[in-house]
Amino acid sequence: MEPETQARERKDLAEALRGLRRASGLSGERLAVRCNMSQTKISRIETGRALPTVMDVERILTALNVPSEVADELLKLARRANVDYASWRAYARVGLYHKQAELRALESSSLVMRHFLPAIPTGLLHVREYATATLSRTVEGDPARDVTRAVDARMERQWVLDDASRSFFFLMTEQAVRWRRANCHVMAAQCSHMAEVNQKPNVRLGIVPQTVEVSGTPMNVFVIYDDRLVTVELFSGEVVLRDPRDIIQHQNLFDLFWSNAITGDAATGFLLQVAEEFMRKRD
Repeated sequence: MEPETQARERKDLAEALRGLRRASGLSGERLAVRCNMSQTKISRIETGRALPTVMDVERILTALNVPSEVADELLKLARRANVDYASWRAYARVGLYHKQAELRALESSSLVMRHFLPAIPTGLLHVREYATATLSRTVEGDPARDVTRAVDARMERQWVLDDASRSFFFLMTEQAVRWRRANCHVMAAQCSHMAEVNQKPNVRLGIVPQTVEVSGTPMNVFVIYDDRLVTVELFSGEVVLRDPRDIIQHQNLFDLFWSNAITGDAATGFLLQVAEEFMRKRD
């Protein structure tokens, strides 16, 4: 969805909810009581300063006794409004280091982060050479300049792993660990580094072995930030989901895959073993 379209739909949603509340004859205070919300939250929703979740909209529509056909349309609008999409082409045009700044802001405002990584490790786990190899094949425009800025920004983000007030769960498939995005020397360094990061007290790393039978399918990368939002990576871009039901669904998926993973010392040992395997290979 284009940003202009999304902004218009969010404005339409706010105006529709305000109009329905006024038509019902309820004050903002009375509606807040019926919805078990604060009057401030109702005001922010109606003025467009706060984006309501789908559940918020459901509670408001129920409190206002809105006819089902009208409620269905507004709920569809609320679901669209709670989804963001940005293409990788758009990030490439402005420079991928801007994406690193967005991620840093998300990480700085979150206390618990769950990364599901079926393809490759995430940037918080990269050594510089691995980050350079992965970003060099992504950045468009002036590769040398853009890659250096993006890599620097990615490495600077990793300070957050030393913040003991935050917890990180990194869940990878064995394929993600072994997938060669760089030469064997770099791959060995990358695996050794992840084993080292796994020793941090606020970091837990899990790996789903290829030999384990799993009832789910690892379709795409996603990251859960607290219980606020989920980012989902596609080939074409990234989707941000804020609907609590979408967040719960991804939390359940994460738990499913995590229950099939090796963790702790077993994960550390596996990573060091794969690092040794890469060191014995020749490019």
